[in-house]
Amino acid sequence: MNIYVLLKKTFDTEERLDIIDGYIEEDDAEFIINPYDEYAIEEAIKQRDQHGGNVSVVTVGDDDSEKQLRTALAMGADNAFLINIEDDVEDGDQYTTAKILQTFFQDRSFDLILAGNVAIDEASGQVGPRLADLLDITYITTITKLDISGQTAHLEKDVEGDVEMIETNLPLLVTCQQGLNEPRYPSLPGIMKAKSKPLEELDIDDLDLDEEDVAPKTKTIHRFLPAEKTAGKILEGEISDQVKELVSQLKDAKKVL
Repeated sequence: MNIYVLLKKTFDTEERLDIIDGYIEEDDAEFIINPYDEYAIEEAIKQRDQHGGNVSVVTVGDDDSEKQLRTALAMGADNAFLINIEDDVEDGDQYTTAKILQTFFQDRSFDLILAGNVAIDEASGQVGPRLADLLDITYITTITKLDISGQTAHLEKDVEGDVEMIETNLPLLVTCQQGLNEPRYPSLPGIMKAKSKPLEELDIDDLDLDEEDVAPKTKTIHRFLPAEKTAGKILEGEISDQVKELVSQLKDAKKVL
């Protein structure tokens, strides 16, 4: 079984982030594998161990993205691909990433592509579905269970607190949700092996793409922090008086009634 995992480098939100004019200051920021992508890596390894085959991890990133790919290799992936767009694409969006990945996959054989449900930096959840649409394959988002028998996949999908059970055929792209598995930590032997596992670096010229081919379809015009939350108000007195005060606040002060 040929299994691919889409990986993205994201900010470590558990570390201090400095924001200047709406932009995160990257020089002092820590970067990690997008946490939802870790579920995809773990599931890919489990499916390979059960059915045989190969797990490849691919990212569209920059020179520093090799660190996250090596971490995925240390977790148990077999090989990795870095599509380095640092010198070729000045700006991009989800369309840019999906278009590059489409070209990467168009001459490759694959049975299963896994991705994180969302990335914690932009949280659009678009790249996986966009790629599946460009490749003209089935995709299922927010999965919490995956069983494969032959060319048939049985899945459970999270739907706003409920579960939808789906059966479909390979090839298939899925995006992975918390609850699918428990991602492993890289072991010391895994870290040592990762240093010698193949990691191939490509650029858009290698994919016969020009910058115009992957020009973004959207433009960010403004970034800003959310307004600071004000303290809540505790209503006191008899219940009837509290209800009257609540209605008054909602109607007169907040203008929501």
